[in-house]
Amino acid sequence: MKFGIVVFPGSNCDRDMQHALQDDLQQEVIMLWHKDKDLSMFSTDDCIVLPGGFSYGDYLRCGALARFSPMMEQVIDFANRGGKVLGVCNGFQILCEAGLLPGVLLQNDSRKFICRNVHIRKTSEQNLIGKAVADKALKIPVAHGEGRYFADEATLARLEQNNQVVFQYCDENGVVDSQFNPNGAINDIAGICNEGRNVYGMMPHPERACSETLNNTDGREILKALVESWNTVAA
Repeated sequence: MKFGIVVFPGSNCDRDMQHALQDDLQQEVIMLWHKDKDLSMFSTDDCIVLPGGFSYGDYLRCGALARFSPMMEQVIDFANRGGKVLGVCNGFQILCEAGLLPGVLLQNDSRKFICRNVHIRKTSEQNLIGKAVADKALKIPVAHGEGRYFADEATLARLEQNNQVVFQYCDENGVVDSQFNPNGAINDIAGICNEGRNVYGMMPHPERACSETLNNTDGREILKALVESWNTVAA
């Protein structure tokens, strides 16, 4: 299985993601520049990752400019053909701007940038990440100023009916409650997937929770889910 990591001007978590996938999980990684237009080296069994950061400086709106990059045209086509795509933090924002995921990421309700560990837990097992991740609280860092997920009532109803909410914010014991929600996201949503369950977006950074040195490897469970899903199919 191969992972492609798209690098935009302002990306700052691309190397963190590369290290987590390549060194911690021993996966093949190809770095992709935002102006490139070729994804022919990837099959739909592979995965494209949109990393965190501040693409184009967030000067217009988070992810709004990156959505129009040449590489994103290819990512949209890749996803529509069934290829796996993961967007983390700014990558989540880009996926929403590109229409690959519903909803939008708004400014945190505190109006402040947040950078700290939070806890999340899976909401459903009806997706490849939910199937692989343990039913417990995972400690994963967040680092964002616009991480408040929002969608209208009709969209939220569809997300819940289709079991597309992947993660919710919780406490260290797995209790989901708004008091443990760092940004005011509606329904405490930390991550979602599309109806086809091949496109995933989340605000917390699993790649920052993969190192024994940092005494936190909870993020490995999330990234390993993408690898294990391919291994299951290949078997």
